[in-house]
Amino acid sequence: MERRGNRVGPTAVVKAMARATWNGAVLAESDETVVVEGNHYFPPGSMKAGFFSTSDTHTRCAWKGTASYFDVIVGGETNSDAAWYYPTPSDAAAEIKGYVAFWRGVKVES
Repeated sequence: MERRGNRVGPTAVVKAMARATWNGAVLAESDETVVVEGNHYFPPGSMKAGFFSTSDTHTRCAWKGTASYFDVIVGGETNSDAAWYYPTPSDAAAEIKGYVAFWRGVKVES
């Protein structure tokens, strides 16, 4: 994994292939994710269409802002709120605007 840029704080642009999978499906792949607090945030263009449904869930992070969520749907099974993103993050987290991260059993490998 190669880090690039001169970042201060909990974010880093990582140049390495990362892949998010759940239930046998590849949800996202990118060779340029942003890692924040140990989570890979995938660029919006790396998301595989058809696996995501907008959720009504929102949470608040003190330094990143308000997160919105997607349910992940694969093979008729739903993983509720398994992906999140910041549509309008704080200035401190501006580089992850619209980028998507995963949890709740979604496997992210890099």
